[in-house]
Amino acid sequence: MKAFVTYELLDGIATITMDDGKANAMGLRMMQELNTALDRAQADKAVVVLTGRDRMFSGGFDLAVFGGDPEELFRMLEAGALLAERLLSFPRPVVAACTGHAVAMGAFLLLGADVRLGVDQGARFQLNEVQIGLPIPWFAVEVCRQRLAPAHLSLAIVSGEPYSPQQAVSAGFLDEIVPEESVRATARSRAERLLKLPAESFTATKLRLRRNAMDVLQEAIRRDISDWTALLRNRS
Repeated sequence: MKAFVTYELLDGIATITMDDGKANAMGLRMMQELNTALDRAQADKAVVVLTGRDRMFSGGFDLAVFGGDPEELFRMLEAGALLAERLLSFPRPVVAACTGHAVAMGAFLLLGADVRLGVDQGARFQLNEVQIGLPIPWFAVEVCRQRLAPAHLSLAIVSGEPYSPQQAVSAGFLDEIVPEESVRATARSRAERLLKLPAESFTATKLRLRRNAMDVLQEAIRRDISDWTALLRNRS
Protein backbone atom coordinates (compact mmCIF):
# COMPACT_ATOMS: atom_id res chain seq x y z
CA MET A 1 0.00 0.00 0.00
CA LYS A 2 1.41 3.35 -1.08
CA ALA A 3 2.10 5.72 1.80
CA PHE A 4 0.14 8.97 1.97
CA VAL A 5 3.10 10.75 3.60
CA THR A 6 6.78 10.54 2.73
CA TYR A 7 9.74 11.66 4.85
CA GLU A 8 13.12 12.76 3.54
CA LEU A 9 15.94 14.02 5.77
CA LEU A 10 18.75 15.97 4.13
CA ASP A 11 21.30 18.14 5.93
CA GLY A 12 19.13 18.73 8.99
CA ILE A 13 15.93 19.50 7.04
CA ALA A 14 13.05 17.02 7.02
CA THR A 15 10.73 17.31 4.03
CA ILE A 16 7.30 15.85 4.82
CA THR A 17 5.16 15.44 1.70
CA MET A 18 1.44 14.65 1.68
CA ASP A 19 0.18 12.86 -1.43
CA ASP A 20 -2.85 10.57 -1.46
CA GLY A 21 -3.24 11.04 -5.22
CA LYS A 22 -6.37 13.10 -4.70
CA ALA A 23 -7.23 15.98 -2.36
CA ASN A 24 -4.88 15.04 0.51
CA ALA A 25 -7.94 14.60 2.70
CA MET A 26 -7.27 14.66 6.42
CA GLY A 27 -8.61 11.26 7.33
CA LEU A 28 -7.27 9.16 10.18
CA ARG A 29 -4.66 7.41 8.07
CA MET A 30 -3.25 10.65 6.65
CA MET A 31 -3.01 12.23 10.09
CA GLN A 32 -1.46 9.13 11.65
CA GLU A 33 1.22 9.17 8.95
CA LEU A 34 1.78 12.89 9.48
CA ASN A 35 2.26 12.36 13.20
CA THR A 36 4.71 9.54 12.53
CA ALA A 37 6.69 11.82 10.21
CA LEU A 38 6.68 14.59 12.81
CA ASP A 39 7.89 12.08 15.41
CA ARG A 40 10.84 11.29 13.12
CA ALA A 41 11.58 14.97 12.55
CA GLN A 42 11.52 15.65 16.27
CA ALA A 43 13.84 12.71 16.95
CA ASP A 44 16.14 13.97 14.19
CA LYS A 45 15.98 17.52 15.62
CA ALA A 46 15.24 18.66 12.09
CA VAL A 47 13.69 21.78 10.64
CA VAL A 48 10.50 20.70 8.87
CA VAL A 49 9.28 21.55 5.39
CA LEU A 50 5.64 20.47 5.10
CA THR A 51 4.28 20.27 1.58
CA GLY A 52 1.65 18.64 -0.61
CA ARG A 53 1.27 17.21 -4.07
CA ASP A 54 1.32 19.50 -7.10
CA ARG A 55 -1.61 21.97 -6.99
CA MET A 56 -2.95 20.55 -3.73
CA PHE A 57 -1.86 21.13 -0.16
CA SER A 58 -5.00 19.68 1.47
CA GLY A 59 -8.71 19.87 0.82
CA GLY A 60 -9.54 19.39 4.49
CA PHE A 61 -11.16 16.63 6.54
CA ASP A 62 -12.36 13.50 4.74
CA LEU A 63 -16.00 14.42 4.11
CA ALA A 64 -16.99 10.78 3.55
CA VAL A 65 -16.45 10.16 7.26
CA PHE A 66 -19.13 12.67 8.25
CA GLY A 67 -21.87 10.38 6.96
CA GLY A 68 -20.39 7.18 8.35
CA ASP A 69 -19.41 5.67 11.69
CA PRO A 70 -19.81 8.29 14.47
CA GLU A 71 -16.86 6.82 16.39
CA GLU A 72 -14.58 7.26 13.37
CA LEU A 73 -15.85 10.81 12.94
CA PHE A 74 -15.02 11.60 16.57
CA ARG A 75 -11.52 10.16 16.23
CA MET A 76 -10.89 12.08 13.01
CA LEU A 77 -11.98 15.42 14.44
CA GLU A 78 -9.99 14.88 17.64
CA ALA A 79 -6.91 13.89 15.63
CA GLY A 80 -7.24 17.05 13.55
CA ALA A 81 -7.46 19.28 16.61
CA LEU A 82 -4.43 17.65 18.23
CA LEU A 83 -2.43 17.85 15.00
CA ALA A 84 -3.14 21.58 14.70
CA GLU A 85 -2.02 22.02 18.31
CA ARG A 86 1.13 20.01 17.67
CA LEU A 87 2.16 22.08 14.66
CA LEU A 88 1.65 25.38 16.48
CA SER A 89 3.85 24.21 19.36
CA PHE A 90 6.34 22.06 17.43
CA PRO A 91 9.78 22.61 18.98
CA ARG A 92 11.63 23.02 15.68
CA PRO A 93 10.80 25.46 12.87
CA VAL A 94 8.09 24.41 10.44
CA VAL A 95 8.00 25.85 6.93
CA ALA A 96 4.90 25.20 4.82
CA ALA A 97 5.38 24.94 1.06
CA CYS A 98 1.74 25.29 0.05
CA THR A 99 1.66 23.81 -3.43
CA GLY A 100 -2.02 24.50 -4.11
CA HIS A 101 -5.43 24.60 -2.46
CA ALA A 102 -5.64 24.78 1.34
CA VAL A 103 -9.23 24.35 2.47
CA ALA A 104 -10.73 23.86 5.95
CA MET A 105 -8.47 21.47 7.93
CA GLY A 106 -5.84 21.96 5.23
CA ALA A 107 -5.85 25.67 6.01
CA PHE A 108 -5.59 24.97 9.74
CA LEU A 109 -2.43 22.94 9.09
CA LEU A 110 -1.05 25.77 7.01
CA LEU A 111 -1.76 28.27 9.79
CA GLY A 112 0.23 26.12 12.22
CA ALA A 113 3.50 26.58 10.33
CA ASP A 114 6.06 29.21 11.36
CA VAL A 115 6.72 30.29 7.77
CA ARG A 116 4.05 29.87 5.09
CA LEU A 117 4.86 30.06 1.40
CA GLY A 118 2.30 29.55 -1.34
CA VAL A 119 2.08 29.40 -5.10
CA ASP A 120 1.22 32.68 -6.77
CA GLN A 121 -1.70 31.40 -8.84
CA GLY A 122 -4.23 28.59 -9.15
CA ALA A 123 -4.77 28.03 -5.42
CA ARG A 124 -7.77 28.67 -3.18
CA PHE A 125 -7.66 29.32 0.56
CA GLN A 126 -11.00 28.86 2.26
CA LEU A 127 -12.69 27.92 5.53
CA ASN A 128 -15.85 26.45 4.05
CA GLU A 129 -17.38 24.73 7.08
CA VAL A 130 -20.40 27.03 7.37
CA GLN A 131 -21.05 26.80 3.64
CA ILE A 132 -21.38 23.01 3.85
CA GLY A 133 -23.55 23.13 6.96
CA LEU A 134 -20.98 22.57 9.72
CA PRO A 135 -20.12 24.84 12.63
CA ILE A 136 -16.41 25.57 12.68
CA PRO A 137 -14.75 23.82 15.65
CA TRP A 138 -13.62 25.81 18.66
CA PHE A 139 -9.99 24.79 18.09
CA ALA A 140 -10.13 26.08 14.51
CA VAL A 141 -11.46 29.45 15.66
CA GLU A 142 -8.47 29.83 17.99
CA VAL A 143 -5.94 28.74 15.36
CA CYS A 144 -7.39 31.33 13.00
CA ARG A 145 -7.46 33.99 15.70
CA GLN A 146 -3.70 33.60 16.20
CA ARG A 147 -2.69 33.85 12.54
CA LEU A 148 -5.34 35.66 10.49
CA ALA A 149 -5.59 39.44 10.32
CA PRO A 150 -8.40 40.63 12.63
CA ALA A 151 -10.20 42.39 9.79
CA HIS A 152 -10.53 39.07 7.96
CA LEU A 153 -11.64 36.81 10.82
CA SER A 154 -15.38 37.15 10.32
CA LEU A 155 -15.15 37.18 6.55
CA ALA A 156 -13.02 34.03 6.48
CA ILE A 157 -14.67 32.05 9.29
CA VAL A 158 -18.34 33.01 9.21
CA SER A 159 -18.79 33.87 5.54
CA GLY A 160 -16.40 31.24 4.18
CA GLU A 161 -14.93 33.72 1.73
CA PRO A 162 -12.52 32.09 -0.77
CA TYR A 163 -9.14 33.81 -1.05
CA SER A 164 -6.74 33.93 -3.96
CA PRO A 165 -3.01 33.60 -3.21
CA GLN A 166 -2.57 37.37 -3.32
CA GLN A 167 -5.55 37.90 -0.99
CA ALA A 168 -4.31 35.10 1.27
CA VAL A 169 -1.17 37.10 2.06
CA SER A 170 -3.21 40.11 3.15
CA ALA A 171 -5.55 37.92 5.20
CA GLY A 172 -2.71 36.07 6.94
CA PHE A 173 -3.03 32.59 5.46
CA LEU A 174 0.37 33.05 3.80
CA ASP A 175 3.51 35.05 4.45
CA GLU A 176 4.69 35.10 0.85
CA ILE A 177 3.76 33.86 -2.63
CA VAL A 178 6.26 32.56 -5.17
CA PRO A 179 6.02 30.95 -8.63
CA GLU A 180 4.68 27.40 -8.56
CA GLU A 181 7.88 25.91 -9.92
CA SER A 182 9.99 27.38 -7.11
CA VAL A 183 7.77 27.03 -4.04
CA ARG A 184 9.54 23.93 -2.70
CA ALA A 185 13.02 25.30 -3.40
CA THR A 186 12.14 28.59 -1.73
CA ALA A 187 10.77 26.73 1.28
CA ARG A 188 14.02 24.80 1.59
CA SER A 189 15.98 28.05 1.40
CA ARG A 190 13.89 29.47 4.27
CA ALA A 191 14.42 26.24 6.20
CA GLU A 192 18.19 26.53 5.72
CA ARG A 193 18.09 30.00 7.28
CA LEU A 194 16.05 28.76 10.21
CA LEU A 195 18.42 25.84 10.68
CA LYS A 196 21.17 28.34 11.52
CA LEU A 197 19.25 29.74 14.50
CA PRO A 198 20.28 28.43 17.94
CA ALA A 199 17.77 25.65 18.52
CA GLU A 200 17.20 26.16 22.25
CA SER A 201 16.66 29.90 21.87
CA PHE A 202 14.25 29.36 18.99
CA THR A 203 12.17 26.81 20.88
CA ALA A 204 12.01 28.83 24.10
CA THR A 205 11.04 32.02 22.29
CA LYS A 206 8.44 30.31 20.11
CA LEU A 207 6.77 28.73 23.13
CA ARG A 208 6.86 32.01 25.08
CA LEU A 209 5.28 33.84 22.16
CA ARG A 210 2.50 31.26 21.90
CA ARG A 211 2.05 30.31 25.55
CA ASN A 212 -1.22 32.19 26.09
CA ALA A 213 -2.51 31.11 22.70
CA MET A 214 -1.74 27.46 23.46
CA ASP A 215 -3.55 27.68 26.81
CA VAL A 216 -6.63 29.01 25.02
CA LEU A 217 -6.30 26.42 22.26
CA GLN A 218 -6.12 23.54 24.73
CA GLU A 219 -9.30 24.77 26.42
CA ALA A 220 -10.94 25.03 22.98
CA ILE A 221 -10.00 21.41 22.24
CA ARG A 222 -11.54 20.30 25.54
CA ARG A 223 -14.72 22.16 24.56
CA ASP A 224 -14.70 20.51 21.13
CA ILE A 225 -14.26 17.04 22.63
CA SER A 226 -17.25 17.69 24.90
CA ASP A 227 -19.34 18.76 21.91
CA TRP A 228 -18.22 15.82 19.77
CA THR A 229 -18.86 13.37 22.62
CA ALA A 230 -22.44 14.66 22.85
CA LEU A 231 -22.80 14.33 19.08
CA LEU A 232 -21.53 10.77 19.23
CA ARG A 233 -23.98 9.96 22.03
CA ASN A 234 -26.90 11.38 20.05
CA ARG A 235 -25.99 9.38 16.93
CA SER A 236 -25.57 6.10 18.79
